[in-house]
Amino acid sequence: MQYEGNLESLNSRPLPQWYDDAKFGIFIHWGVWAIPGFAPHLGNISDAFKKDYSRAVAMTPYTEWYANAIKVPGTPSAEFHAKEFGNRPYTDFKQPFEEGLKQWDPDEWAEAFRNSGAKYVVLVTKHHDGYCLWPSAVGNPHEKNWTSERDIVGELARAVRAQGLRFGVYYSGGIDWTFNREPLRTLGDFIGSMPGGDYRAYAMAQTRELIERYEPSVLWNDISWPTGFDELLQLFADYYNAVPEGVVNDRWVHEKLFSKLMRYKLSRHLFDYLAQRHIRKNPDAVSGVIPQPIPHSDFRTPEYTRFDTIQKKKWEATRGMSHSFGFNRNDTDTDYSPAETLLSDFIDGASKGGNLLLNIGPRGTDAGIPAEQLLRLKFFGEWLSVNGSAVYGTQPWRRNGSDNSDAETDGGVPVRFTRKGNDINIVFLGSPSGSTLRLRDVSLTGEGKLLDDGSPVTLRQEGEDLVLEFRTPLAGKFAPAVIVTTRD
Repeated sequence: MQYEGNLESLNSRPLPQWYDDAKFGIFIHWGVWAIPGFAPHLGNISDAFKKDYSRAVAMTPYTEWYANAIKVPGTPSAEFHAKEFGNRPYTDFKQPFEEGLKQWDPDEWAEAFRNSGAKYVVLVTKHHDGYCLWPSAVGNPHEKNWTSERDIVGELARAVRAQGLRFGVYYSGGIDWTFNREPLRTLGDFIGSMPGGDYRAYAMAQTRELIERYEPSVLWNDISWPTGFDELLQLFADYYNAVPEGVVNDRWVHEKLFSKLMRYKLSRHLFDYLAQRHIRKNPDAVSGVIPQPIPHSDFRTPEYTRFDTIQKKKWEATRGMSHSFGFNRNDTDTDYSPAETLLSDFIDGASKGGNLLLNIGPRGTDAGIPAEQLLRLKFFGEWLSVNGSAVYGTQPWRRNGSDNSDAETDGGVPVRFTRKGNDINIVFLGSPSGSTLRLRDVSLTGEGKLLDDGSPVTLRQEGEDLVLEFRTPLAGKFAPAVIVTTRD
């Protein structure tokens, strides 16, 4: 079917089944910022706005925002840059980054991704600093030669697809600091920094180039989009017609009167006053980032947070393993979320209809993935190799018709459910042990078995609770899963 550049046509398109079934993808933030690999340890991105709003954008834990942070005097990044690099131009990091590519093995990366159980990979092709990881034919009029000589995008796409995974691209459409070099401090500055002028044609041409060259299964834009609405809808239509099973995310807020007004200092000052007032009054309400809904997208993208209930709209939680997406040289194992926490969040999201796009941030000096990140990928892979059927290709189970089917055992272990046909999967977000588990306020009948070893599990209803009896006692492994074939 050919799609047209209007909402009626685009919104009639069903979500490609592969994406709904995949559940788990790998995000890769990798660029010249990975050479300095520095950002302050102030907590997560929300903490930066709570604790230091007047310069929050330069204080975030995101190392990929280093090029902006070093422009703001007195920030930890600016002080680090002066001490370690003598205030050299940010563009000087291009040469050592490309030198580090000599050690890069895209096939080794792709094998690690496949072994993690991921089904798709999304590479950052251009972030806010404007540096492109492919030799783009679209010249940057404000920063010459600001592309990789090596086709990183193409090489990784080939390696990933050779492992049977889908390949997608991220593009920073809303911000490019080579087109707007003004230092950004506040949220108002950030929102108002989308370039106009010649950036509109540049971003459109590069995005179309990525589609034509690499036919990405995921087109993942960030922040916003610099053109008008009609041009955006035509881009979507052309993408779907070129890549029939492609999907687009929700971060395509097109240029509007609001974004134009935010280019003026007075508008930003008023916005910042209201935003800071809201944060002071509602500090607990500010957690992670949830982009606003837009007229057309295939999925939503909560960042460093997730939805608490089953969503009608497909969604994909995205996060780094630590507080940063890009590599941070100061991160130790204690700065990374425990593997059990990451896996629990993934299972919880799958039970509510979501995917997880889990980020890795490779080093710039040698193209290596930090050991802490590889260990967490390995943990995912080991669990999914045994229990993958409890998440891949599943749908949420609306227990009692509720959009929140969470439960727990009488010992307080959280329980999540997924469904595939007549099979209901029960996953324990903990390490239960013993031969009997009681699930509070759960009603279910059928034949059960433990996915780990295939041993039978007997189901018995006692009042409002479901009792599971295991022939092979649970030995305290994390997140065991039971599959129940119902009698309905």
